[in-house]
Amino acid sequence: MGLQEDSSRRQRPLAWLLPFLIVGVVAGTISGVIVGVVVDRSRSGSDLASQPQDGETSAVRPDPSGQQIAETVAFVLPSVVTVVNRQPERTDEVGRIIGSIAVGSGFIVDERGYIVTNEHVIHEPGRLTVVLSTGEEREAELVSHDAPFTDLAVLKIAPGGLTPIRFGDSDQLQLGQTVIAAGTALFEYRNSVTVGVVSGLQRRWLRLGVFTEDLIQTDAAVNAGNSGGPLVTLNGEVVGITTNVVRRLGSIDTVLGVAFAISSKTMEPIIQSIIDQGEFPRPYFGIDHQNIDLELVRQANLGVNEGALVTRVFSSGPAAAAGILAGDILLSLDETEITDATPFINALSGFGIDQTIEVKVWRSGRLVALTVELTPR
Repeated sequence: MGLQEDSSRRQRPLAWLLPFLIVGVVAGTISGVIVGVVVDRSRSGSDLASQPQDGETSAVRPDPSGQQIAETVAFVLPSVVTVVNRQPERTDEVGRIIGSIAVGSGFIVDERGYIVTNEHVIHEPGRLTVVLSTGEEREAELVSHDAPFTDLAVLKIAPGGLTPIRFGDSDQLQLGQTVIAAGTALFEYRNSVTVGVVSGLQRRWLRLGVFTEDLIQTDAAVNAGNSGGPLVTLNGEVVGITTNVVRRLGSIDTVLGVAFAISSKTMEPIIQSIIDQGEFPRPYFGIDHQNIDLELVRQANLGVNEGALVTRVFSSGPAAAAGILAGDILLSLDETEITDATPFINALSGFGIDQTIEVKVWRSGRLVALTVELTPR
């Protein structure tokens, strides 16, 4: 559980945002790569899919000359932004007024002003702004997000003079392929870029009790503040959004060169739906829960070793209507068992927004079967 750099927020001064106290968000990557040939800047950013031509593939054989990387960076950086989330001021125990700011990265996907970033960057309510690559700052509003299912959010700023980036096909990526990450490193170094390779494909990573699937692993250097920045191939197309970086693993104090990005295959339909419909439909269950792990089993005599402990039931939700109570342990949703490998949210994500399912519950030492009618969240 201590593996996730994005679960800790750090504070440090930010020169260009003084006098606020900066609160760090998850580490991510920086973006940008382009082929050595001229790329057509007139391509529409509102079309999120990048379709290869007949006989072509979007995977580019690595040939990362310095000039090629520089041309790619110059091409994509106008699409990369800094996302600033100014938290409300508060008074500490001695009466001092303290302000804080969550800072991350993002990228423009539509010339109408749509920006993609990580949900954890804007998770705490605050005043949102977006700083363009030129330094211009614009007010932003949250359109919608996909948490807790994925770490994706879409913002909107005023249109005008925006350069959208085009999506590539993450299914065409190859191990060892050169990629570039871009964003705001260490909260204040805007327009930073790092270069690496695709180190792994179709990875999964546990973040806040939910497995994110189909992740791209890269060794491109990732630092705090880069969260939400694009991972880009040498043809200048975004194939991922940086979301996690591994700093330590159990007793291993230092882990080098392991970062993850949500693939374009995963995020593209979510982003397009939020832009078109204002949301991405997900099923609503109506509870707060805690996944059962070994620590919880040791602390409490639950009677079971796997499942999801219900800690709160919302009065107007589907779970309450079905008779689910706080203290119940959810064991399965229809035929999907809730386990370490398939936590509750991952199990729930497999169902439709208006589906009726059977839920098996462990209650006071006995098994109870209930019927839950899921609704849109």
